[in-house]
Amino acid sequence: MKATQQLRNEHEGVKVMLIILEQVCRQLEADRNLNEEHFDGILEFLKVFVDKCHHGKEEDLLFPALTAAGIPEDGPIAVMLQEHEMGRNYVKSLSDYYAKYVGGDQSASKTISKIALAYIALLRNHIEKENDVLFVMADRLLSEQKQDELYEGFERIEEERIGAGKHEEFHGLLKRLSRMYSI
Repeated sequence: MKATQQLRNEHEGVKVMLIILEQVCRQLEADRNLNEEHFDGILEFLKVFVDKCHHGKEEDLLFPALTAAGIPEDGPIAVMLQEHEMGRNYVKSLSDYYAKYVGGDQSASKTISKIALAYIALLRNHIEKENDVLFVMADRLLSEQKQDELYEGFERIEEERIGAGKHEEFHGLLKRLSRMYSI
């Protein structure tokens, strides 16, 4: 499998989680109720799978390989990095307001929903740009050997940053929440 295909596959899981998060927001807006177990799992997925693992693969390996292949750092890669940072800021804010909500501040529910919906919009757009532009460029510019090297590096990052079996746990979480939220 090409390294870029692995990233595309991960995007599919992220898109499912975004649908779940969107439904959680609808429920939160309707009745100010938030299933804390579900939201804890969603936040862990966003922090660990999306940021530490997926974005880590892109930032530490793919983007430098693309720069070495001739894509200027101040072009699409700079945009992707900026959007990764925006996403981190949204997730940090989500965590902060979620802590207020768990602490009894029901008014935090509106802010949680607002931040989550902005994050969802950002990530959907971001994924589309990566899948349709950046990864297409990578497939054109990177040799099969380089793709294989990246894939091996991606596997190491996954093992080091999230640990053995965690990827499968996240897939289980996606399946469980998908059933619960009828996706």
